[in-house]
Amino acid sequence: MLKRILLTATLALGLGVSAAQAAEHYVIDTKDMYVFITFKIKHLGYSWLEGRFNRFSGYFDYDEANPVNNRVRIEIDIASLDSNHAERDKHLRSERFFDVKKYPKATFVSTGWEDHSNGKATLKGKFTLRGVTREIAIDVNQVGAGKDPWGGFRRGFEGTTTLHLSDYKMKEAHILGPVAENIQIWLSIEGVRQ
Repeated sequence: MLKRILLTATLALGLGVSAAQAAEHYVIDTKDMYVFITFKIKHLGYSWLEGRFNRFSGYFDYDEANPVNNRVRIEIDIASLDSNHAERDKHLRSERFFDVKKYPKATFVSTGWEDHSNGKATLKGKFTLRGVTREIAIDVNQVGAGKDPWGGFRRGFEGTTTLHLSDYKMKEAHILGPVAENIQIWLSIEGVRQ
């Protein structure tokens, strides 16, 4: 009887360790800038304004066999906003738009992962910007995975979503015109397995 209890406990412990270790942990590699968070928004309905955030960090856990274990967390330095125009960037960082002095960071924390075929998925999570948290969904596509030239292992994803400026209380977003309500986001993320 004691042997059976010990065997059961050992098996349970082993299975628990296996389940915990099943998800691979990746840190997003930002030092060489192979990763991007870009945005695209219409200006008055006549042209496009494009930009990016130059500084962000994060990690993700990926379990191909059990996607329920997949997790993502990203933190964006809003002051790193870059639209290739210094005066406009200063304007966008002001309290009239992103208000970076009061809200220097934006965060995304995943709450769910819906796996589709061919490396595609829907990533759901809570996105916080300007002190406002909203549930969003990101359409995800796995770009690739494999060994790198330095002995590591990398995995990369890209994702797209559309945010609505009025959801985040940007005081003067209306001056860009009603078509500026929707801002398209593109993420290209490459992580190094730890």
